[in-house]
Parts: sequence; C-alpha cells; structure tokens
Amino acid sequence: MRVGAHESIAGGVAKAVDRQLDDGGNCGQIFTHSPQVWQNPDLDEDDAATFRERSAEHDVGPWVIHSSYLVNLCTPKDDLREKSIDSMQREVDAAAALDIPYVNVHLGAHTGAGEQQGLDNAVSALDELDVPDDVTVLVESDAGSGTKLGDDFAHLGYVLEESTQDLETCLDTAHAFAAGYDLSTPEGVDETFEEFHAAVGLDNLACVHLNDSKHECGTNKDEHAHIGEGLIGETGMRAFVNHSAVDDVPLVLETPNEDDRGFAWNIERTRELREE
Repeated sequence: MRVGAHESIAGGVAKAVDRQLDDGGNCGQIFTHSPQVWQNPDLDEDDAATFRERSAEHDVGPWVIHSSYLVNLCTPKDDLREKSIDSMQREVDAAAALDIPYVNVHLGAHTGAGEQQGLDNAVSALDELDVPDDVTVLVESDAGSGTKLGDDFAHLGYVLEESTQDLETCLDTAHAFAAGYDLSTPEGVDETFEEFHAAVGLDNLACVHLNDSKHECGTNKDEHAHIGEGLIGETGMRAFVNHSAVDDVPLVLETPNEDDRGFAWNIERTRELREE
C-alpha cells in the first residue's frame, strides 16, 4: 500500500523525504515553493540529488508536485494565462530534475467566460506545455465553488480527451464529496467510481488525495478533516480505501494538523482501515 502525506520542503527538498519517513509514509507530495505567490522553483543540485537518492534508498514514491494555487488554466485573461503556463512549465521541469513522475494541477475558474470556454482554455493552455518524457500532468477533481471547474467528472474527461498531452487525473475525496459525489457509504463509493469510470476511465486515475470533509456532501465547501472523523466518516473511508479501483493507486493525505493529530496519525489510520 502506498500512502503518505504532503510534506514541507523547508530547509531543502530532501528534508521532505525525512519528514515522510518520520510520519510513516512511503509516497507523498510537495510544493516546490510557496503556493500563494508567483515564484520559480529554486532547486539546489546537491539537494535535488539527495532527494532522489534518499527516496530511492528508502523506497519512498511516487512523489507528486502540486502546482501553485495561483495557476488558472481556465482563465480568459491573457496575462494570467501566460503566467499559469509559465508556472506549470517550471513545475514539470522541476519534476524531471527530481525524478518526480507527476505534477498535479486544478483546472481553475472560468470567471464568467462560461463552462465550455473555460474547459477549452484549459485544454489549449495544457497543450502549450513541453512536458518531459518521464513526467505526467494530473488534473485534479475540484469542490466546485463559484466558477471553478473540475467538480463534474465530465470536466476531467473532456480535458483528457481533447488535450494532445498524455494527461491523467488525481481524485480528491473531500473535493468529490463537496461536489456532490456521496462517499459516505459503500454504495455511494461504488456509484462514485462507476461515474468516474464512465466519465474519465479508472485507467486514468494515477493518484488520490485522501481527505475527509468537514462539510456536507454537495456544499462545494473545501475543508479537510482527519481520516474517518469527518462527514465522509469511517464507513465511507473504509469502503474507499478497500475498493479495488485504488488497489495500486498512491494515496496522498492533505489532512489537518489539529487536535493533537497530524500526518502520522492519519497515515496509520488509513492503514488500519485498509487492513480491516
């Protein structure tokens, strides 16, 4: 079972491997810089080499780079589009330098351009990237507030079908739940995977962001809870992590650090649910 957490790179990217090991994880995710600002990845060659070596030595992987929160592939604004494409190009290049196979990105918001135009904007923006051979861009499911796209699995399927890139997807359980896919029961989990397969294809599911939700299904509110402690709950989470659709899919946690529980607690809880 591949389960890990989104780790900090404070002090150097290689530190993320040590933090992952401390939390008991064997795969994971990082930002290459603060996700709240336009900033280029600043990778030291020696630090990058240590990251690669320690990941291989301790069998930690796959890793995922999560793109900046400022990236908006759906935007109709030329300046934001260019900044988003440039940022994504730097992320896929950083992934290649770190031997990281995936870069994860949200589609973004159409901000009034309309759903179809927003999706077409995302496709054309992704098609401008020069993605290294060993790197794959993952389009993530979204909670869908405002004009954000990606809350409907059909949005992901459209982008994968229309893009010239060899894209795959990341399914976020809290986002899907907030978007109206009820993961709180075994029947709901089955139905959600059926809908995902029909719209996207389970063979295009490369990663899961495993998060419980602090808000009700269909509220479009994105706030993560500890595994089994939110409104998806223990029953839903158990059904999800034991579903055959995720047998070989890495599970990356973005759970909160609160109530004296952090990533280590959530990783262990995930393993307990899988074993049950």
